Amino acid sequence: MSAPDVSRDIVQPRTLKGFRDFLPEAAIARERLIAATVDVYRRYGFSPIDTPALEYTEVLLGKGSDESDKQMYRFDDPGGRDVAMRFDLTVPLARFVAQHVGALGTPFKRYHVGPVWRGESPQRGRYREFLQCDFDTIGTESTMADIETALVIADVFAAVGVERFTVRVNNRKVLSGLLERLGLTDQSAAVLRAIDKLPKIGDDAMADELRTQAGATAAQTDHILRFVGFGADVQSPGHGSAALDERNTAVITAMADLVAGSVLGERGVAELDDVRTGVQAATAPGRLVIDPAIARGLDYYTGTVFETFLDELPDIGSCMSGGRYDDLASVYTKQRLPGVGASLGVDRLLAALEELADEPQPATWAPVLVTRFDAEGTMETVRMAAELRRAGIGTEVYPDLRKLGTQLKYADRRGHRFALIAGPEERAAASVQIKELSSGDATTVDRTDLVTALQRRLESPPR
Repeated sequence: MSAPDVSRDIVQPRTLKGFRDFLPEAAIARERLIAATVDVYRRYGFSPIDTPALEYTEVLLGKGSDESDKQMYRFDDPGGRDVAMRFDLTVPLARFVAQHVGALGTPFKRYHVGPVWRGESPQRGRYREFLQCDFDTIGTESTMADIETALVIADVFAAVGVERFTVRVNNRKVLSGLLERLGLTDQSAAVLRAIDKLPKIGDDAMADELRTQAGATAAQTDHILRFVGFGADVQSPGHGSAALDERNTAVITAMADLVAGSVLGERGVAELDDVRTGVQAATAPGRLVIDPAIARGLDYYTGTVFETFLDELPDIGSCMSGGRYDDLASVYTKQRLPGVGASLGVDRLLAALEELADEPQPATWAPVLVTRFDAEGTMETVRMAAELRRAGIGTEVYPDLRKLGTQLKYADRRGHRFALIAGPEERAAASVQIKELSSGDATTVDRTDLVTALQRRLESPPR
């Protein structure tokens, strides 16, 4: 073997700001999270699709907000075409459905897992490249689809092991009705963006933005602050309580009074109440809170909007958001294709779960490591591992002949649950030693009983 060329320049190994590598522990946690989420989507009848990472810029531009347009990764490709990387999975969905609706039919229910890119300032749980895990129902304006969206969100968080979470719900029609009553319809985009920033900037800064960016008068600003404050003014009881539904009913009643006389606003209030009663009927996990301050910053939302927060880490932001967008596909087709859905912020939720985790995450999917002692046992090791894998038990074989202590340290570091020890003495007795790494307990079983013994142990929690 020739000596390395020490004279050549070494490229510093580093990642771009806002991008990240996934070590095995994080990658496994992400795969587990996605698998649990997709399982929920499938139970509700959603089907998988995929779309390209790159779209013609005209497909994406102006479909989200001024902010998403500024954050877009945009460039000319080698063919001189003006292209951009998708900033979410919803706008490409609208293009996809408009292009393939003849083959798909309606209503169409889809889920999509894929990376998206936004050139925004990185922060806790927020990256410039991140994974979204979306589901949507296209081709219906029925509030049944809105109710199911709320139920899917609740079931996803329950499926990934989050017990205390809140789904906050509002309706853009109610907000539009309020702006209609206040004479601010033409400034709706600026008003909604200001409301969307409320949790980050507070009442005073939001009021200032309403005046400077939306041109709202002092009286108009006071009405908007009063409206978005309903959710904070009314007590928010605990999960699953009868008082919670009373609280939501009180908020809806207060909202109805402010938009009375606006047909659009009154329709939005009725839709909100449908979602409330539907979720209550299903006795969904978590809790649903009607919150007038939920606006969602993207311009394409037209009806129900959702944001989901972890009760133990509310400051990390919404981990699953979405809503109804009845006009998004209208720029691609004359056929009306209303839709509703939500997106799981996989990376943000993973960051939260890492903070809440009590135990370190494994760096392998295989619960079993087979140790090695000598070359004479190589073929038996191969047979043993193959037998376990055929039985559906993930099994890794340590490749080198090293001291047993070294191999057990490796197993512990990787997160294996069991190590199998079959040295010369065990082979002579046709037995195998099963060592549980967490407790250090070891049990010797007959070689012929190995699969059954491991299956039984894997069904029980670690000791």
